[in-house]
Amino acid sequence: MGQNNDGVLEFASVLWATADRLRNNMEPSEYKHIVLGLIFLKYISDAFKERQEELQTLVKDPGNPDYYCVSEEEAQYILEDKDEYLAANAFYVPPQARYEYLMANAQRSDIGKLIDEAMDLIEKENPKYLRGVLPKVYTRAPLDPHTLGEIVNLIGSIGFKKNEERDILGRVYEYFLTQFAKQEGKGGGQFFTPECVVKLLVEMIEPLHGRVFDPCCGSGGMFVQSMRFVEAHAGKKGDISVYGQESNPTTYRLCKMNLAIRGIEADIRLGNSYIDDQFKDLRADYILANPPFNDSAWGANRVADDVRWKYGLPPDSNANYAWIQHFIYHLAPNGVAGFVLANGSMTTSNSAEYEIRKRIIEENLVDCMVALPPQLFYTTGIPACLWFIRKGRKTREILFIDARKMGIMVDRTHRELTCKEIKKIAQTYHSWRNKKGYEDVKGFCASVPVEIIAQNDYVLAPGRYVGVEDTADDGIPFEEKMAELVEKLYRQMKEAKRLDEIIKANLEELGYGE
Repeated sequence: MGQNNDGVLEFASVLWATADRLRNNMEPSEYKHIVLGLIFLKYISDAFKERQEELQTLVKDPGNPDYYCVSEEEAQYILEDKDEYLAANAFYVPPQARYEYLMANAQRSDIGKLIDEAMDLIEKENPKYLRGVLPKVYTRAPLDPHTLGEIVNLIGSIGFKKNEERDILGRVYEYFLTQFAKQEGKGGGQFFTPECVVKLLVEMIEPLHGRVFDPCCGSGGMFVQSMRFVEAHAGKKGDISVYGQESNPTTYRLCKMNLAIRGIEADIRLGNSYIDDQFKDLRADYILANPPFNDSAWGANRVADDVRWKYGLPPDSNANYAWIQHFIYHLAPNGVAGFVLANGSMTTSNSAEYEIRKRIIEENLVDCMVALPPQLFYTTGIPACLWFIRKGRKTREILFIDARKMGIMVDRTHRELTCKEIKKIAQTYHSWRNKKGYEDVKGFCASVPVEIIAQNDYVLAPGRYVGVEDTADDGIPFEEKMAELVEKLYRQMKEAKRLDEIIKANLEELGYGE
């Protein structure tokens, strides 16, 4: 979540600090369901309230130009008519599930039970979208009722402004997802991909119209960013249709809530994409994904005859090439896929993987490869890259971009790509694709014929092709530089010897001599 001029980031960070303090010793993996569930409940409750106020002006305010006269009994019926809310893309929220009711009862000793009941009521009233999605963990949560009541009131403090709070709540939800991913470390990778990586993928494949698919969708970040891209380019939510699959039931529920809080309609299904492809007939215009890296024992023997393995059966020891072929299989005739994989996928010499890589390169499916900088992910230290697969390509060249030196450190362990860097990478790709102003830049990008890649044993690592960036000649002869460096080295070695003697003498004074 980037810096916002309206102060949402600052607001969210203060909110997070308070919420994090209240969790005491509760594990982040458990606590996230407490907090994110309440944010979702606040969102749909306020969306309901907003729609209810609109209806009230229609049935109770003669000054409204759209006013229609009805009896008091009819007015009450309209104000509680589920269809009136669904028609405005709002969930119907029963009275005892509304957030103001929970805040009014936040100090009760059974507040956990009231929240669980509220979640259950909302699911029953909105089964099409929310059946089995909402967390009902509050009664048994290892938090005392007073603390839970404080968290209810804290989430309730998110200020309401008509037409604005939905976005504020959505961004708070997104910020909290980020913070939980940081705290959970490796486990957080099951539901979260850093925003800068998602944004780069979206900026490069430009999902403006058509079907968007993520078969390992986590908490739905790819879809949220895709929708932002559409709206930033004067499009509408209906311009793209969203499809996703997620194998982890908990993460699946997070995704459903995340998309609902954004008002994004999507077909999200629960299941393991390796062995239970829920979208066998789907051919997507855009695929965005961050699959788990280097999964082993993924079930190759159970799907050995699957039609997806057109280029060869991936080894059970590593699922990277199962994912690649899964993406290719689900692409429309002119579709494009952008996805994250471990760097090893670009160079692996495993015989099965090598043959698959060779065949997809020869079939002219690989469009672009981007080497990413280290420390972008909260969840793994494994170096990563971006693959771009495109069907219907006209060129027999592949673009390589080496972005390993990009990014800024935002804390001691985590790096982010800046907006300027994302724009540079994306513009380089689009200039190359559109043949408008593209030039190879030594150390950064190179357009390479497939024949040259074949001569390099079908290796797809950008560093193999972009070369080393030229350094400015300072005019000092090599011999002079070398002499200066050697002299400096000897001085440092001499100083190190002197310090060793001092340390040795001090140890002997303390009785620790040899």
